[in-house]
Amino acid sequence: MNETGTISITPAAWLDRQRAYQRRAPRGPITLRLDANEGEGPPTELIDAARPVFSECCSAYPDTSKLGAMLASRNGVGPQRVLVTAGADDALQRLCRVMLEPGRRALMTRPTFEMIPRLVRAVGGAADEVAWMDGPLPLNAMIERITPETSIIFVVSPNNPTGSVASVQDIRALSAAAPNALIVLDHAYVEFAEEDLTREVLRLPNVAVTKTLSKAWGLAGLRVGYLLASPEVIAWAKAAGLPYAVSGLSLAIAERILATREGAMKSRVERTREEVRELVRLLAALGEQPLRSQANFVLARCRNAPLLADLLASLGIAVRTFPDQDDIADCVRIGCPGNEAQFLRLSRALTVALKPAGILLDVDSTLETGASAALILGDSRRVRRLAHRCALGIVTSLPPERVERWILGSGLGEVIRVLPVDQGGSRHDRALKELGATCGWVIADTPGGVEAGREAGIAPFGIVPSTAADGADRSDTLMSSGAARVLASLSQLSEILS
Repeated sequence: MNETGTISITPAAWLDRQRAYQRRAPRGPITLRLDANEGEGPPTELIDAARPVFSECCSAYPDTSKLGAMLASRNGVGPQRVLVTAGADDALQRLCRVMLEPGRRALMTRPTFEMIPRLVRAVGGAADEVAWMDGPLPLNAMIERITPETSIIFVVSPNNPTGSVASVQDIRALSAAAPNALIVLDHAYVEFAEEDLTREVLRLPNVAVTKTLSKAWGLAGLRVGYLLASPEVIAWAKAAGLPYAVSGLSLAIAERILATREGAMKSRVERTREEVRELVRLLAALGEQPLRSQANFVLARCRNAPLLADLLASLGIAVRTFPDQDDIADCVRIGCPGNEAQFLRLSRALTVALKPAGILLDVDSTLETGASAALILGDSRRVRRLAHRCALGIVTSLPPERVERWILGSGLGEVIRVLPVDQGGSRHDRALKELGATCGWVIADTPGGVEAGREAGIAPFGIVPSTAADGADRSDTLMSSGAARVLASLSQLSEILS
């Protein structure tokens, strides 16, 4: 640092153009994360089985030979064609170091695994992209983009975030069209796909395959992946990275999981495949545009992707959005948990978020201040439009006559029902049933009201009238409690839903 305390060093030019990868933190308390495509972790007893070797794993440099031999056998190749890496990301990074430098180019599809273009730029390579949202791999368009400078071609199949897949014929054609380039097939999600291309494509001299234990095997936190390639490429990849990339404890657990849990993994994969098919049907029935997927997630174009993500977060479920990627900024990627109870929870939450039958207003705290109906309800014309879409009710423990007079004063007495209930955690559920709605949203002016909505499976919004002197603080508190959004009036929902 110089005398003023500001940093005076300059990073490499490629770093100036990008930010670090960050897992986006959804709002509110999350109890079901479906935003990172993680699998279910192994049972505790298998982790306990690593205890006898714990000391050795911690004190000695790790040896990947045993796991490498197991992985080689599973993929029908010799051990000299396997490199165990710190997740598939490490394998991809090593291959970029091997094949790229300033003046060389990488070819890939878009959208795809977002770390790939980052890794390309980090070593001075240039990225050429071909659009691939759905259907077969755009083979002809990719071949047309191949130049003498093309040194590496990435095909992610099943693709992340779309779930689309390439074929053996596609990889063969790319191999023939670019004999001096390395074709990298990223097979991170292959266990969920209809076909594993590994054995066929490794017959080609310029093809490498990356795989991982993070997804179907549920070991994302252990960071265990691997590279399958010719002995020459494996030797280069070893030289391009750290010698001890995977911890000994991760290796010991991975070895035991592979030896004992294949049946459980396949059962979970089959369950996940069923969930993917059901999720596609459900999203289409709810009016969204899901893509067919052979991964453990579904990408869907949505009428309002940010709102859907916020509503699911208000119900404790995190999903992935892509606000920084123009071609999929209107999309949501939803992971399938591979668990019946969790999938039922997701299905209900999607129905609540996308097709609310009723909307409750829980604003006793504000009413007790003497606030006018116009302040809370807002534009009466918009409220009437909202009432055409779903039933409206005000849930209250105040004297019903008082609340009825309040609503009548707004001229909306015929579209908003007064629903007297006692205080308690189930008040929203009971009020929604009385309104004749099977699912819906609640707009609450207190953290307790927001939390009660979440507990009842009713998507909560916060409300803070625009005149509130402490509006910013109250809004922050309501958001922290799990509100999807904070509104200034009921009529704002009409704008949100338009």
